[in-house]
Amino acid sequence: MKNKMKAMIFAAGLGTRLKPLTNSTPKALVKIHGKPMLEWTILRLKQFNVREIIINVHHFSDQVIDFLQSKNNFGIHIEISHEQELLDTGGGLKKAAWFFSDADTVLLHNCDVLSTIDLNKMYEQHIKSNADATLAVRTRKTNRYLLFDTSNKLVGWKSKKEQKTIWVNKPVINSRELSFCGIHIISVNFLEYLSNQIKIPIIEEYLRLANMFNIYAFNSNEYDWLDLGRKESINLATDILDSSYFLDLEKFYS
Repeated sequence: MKNKMKAMIFAAGLGTRLKPLTNSTPKALVKIHGKPMLEWTILRLKQFNVREIIINVHHFSDQVIDFLQSKNNFGIHIEISHEQELLDTGGGLKKAAWFFSDADTVLLHNCDVLSTIDLNKMYEQHIKSNADATLAVRTRKTNRYLLFDTSNKLVGWKSKKEQKTIWVNKPVINSRELSFCGIHIISVNFLEYLSNQIKIPIIEEYLRLANMFNIYAFNSNEYDWLDLGRKESINLATDILDSSYFLDLEKFYS
């Protein structure tokens, strides 16, 4: 990666879908293949040469901080953004924006996502397409979809459960329904235009700003992907991602 990239890991969630595992443990420290999901996420970012990360915390935040200290921050620069109240992804990013003042691009990664997505390819597409934001997406059945036109540009959002569709402009007949993967890259200047609202989801911001900025899809169908925010996914982790995946990540401890 040629220009300076920093990363943010979203780890402040309550993990309500993982109860009772999160009754006394933050979601970020729930173990997958013997280690906390936050640990795998940090090693994954190190695998792609990211060496400066900020992590937002809220639920049992002291446990997350103690864990990072016990690991000596995995030998990289890690900052903490403590949220006294949950700010959602957009609000959390806005609060942490100071950390990216000397960066060119920002990699955003949910702590409860594991994947084999090639972040280098995603970054290369981001640069080549002159994108302001690049969202990893895939074809998957879910309740909510992002809508993209034939040029892979964000044009809307749909909730099947609520039977509701939001368009950036007018309806696009041939739009594709794709599921967001919780991994995205933004250019740092995008941060200046985030809403001043304290709590806001980042997807709402993408929809609001899609008229002003180039927001594109990165199709991740060829890669493995797992949302660890659900209990059933934890049991599937070693089925979808074989032991070699975790062994490869363990090489990045030093």
